[in-house]
Amino acid sequence: MKKWEQNIIIFDLDGTLTDSAEGIFRCAQYMQEKMGMPVWTQAQLNFMIGPPLAHSFGNVMGMDAAQTEQAISIFRERYFTLGLFENRVYDGIKETLEQLKNMGKRLAVATSKHHSTAIRILEHFQLAAYFELICGDEPGAGRDNKTKVIAYALEQMHAHADDVVMVGDRKYDIEGAHALGLPAIGVLYGYGSAEEFAQCHADATVETPQALLKLFQ
Repeated sequence: MKKWEQNIIIFDLDGTLTDSAEGIFRCAQYMQEKMGMPVWTQAQLNFMIGPPLAHSFGNVMGMDAAQTEQAISIFRERYFTLGLFENRVYDGIKETLEQLKNMGKRLAVATSKHHSTAIRILEHFQLAAYFELICGDEPGAGRDNKTKVIAYALEQMHAHADDVVMVGDRKYDIEGAHALGLPAIGVLYGYGSAEEFAQCHADATVETPQALLKLFQ
């Protein structure tokens, strides 16, 4: 098995560190109800895990710009108070992060969520201290896709591409990393699939956090 030598490991948040589906689904259903739309089942809303809300509401649900802006506002109305904590840390994540830190790895988070929201979630679940940097989007920042968020993380960490690897559970993580010349590892315990990772040419896949750790040992 190939040993990964990179010293900087950038993690996605939803579906990689925490299982956030419940909160996202409930907030999407809340938005649909408030906007007088048919309320979709959780299975129908699976596409929402990973991409920015504007993509999910505009590109997938077919909303125009004004509807998308309204939908995001209503979604966040519930998410910022309740939804972000309808969440749980995946088994083995804390132990994996701790061991990676003990090995001297520099850890960061790159998420499509708002920066402040990501910090609240990671602090709530006592994960924030493992990370040198937590990156997300911010009003006016223009980090509206995963490539831009990862690029910002690299800039802030003064990182060289050959010393960085991205870890995520969806194609957006893999494609975002590849666009910047970074390798990317797909985690199969999240919301992606082996087929999705094959199509976007993930450089490796793992089934558990423990298996991810073994790649660096």
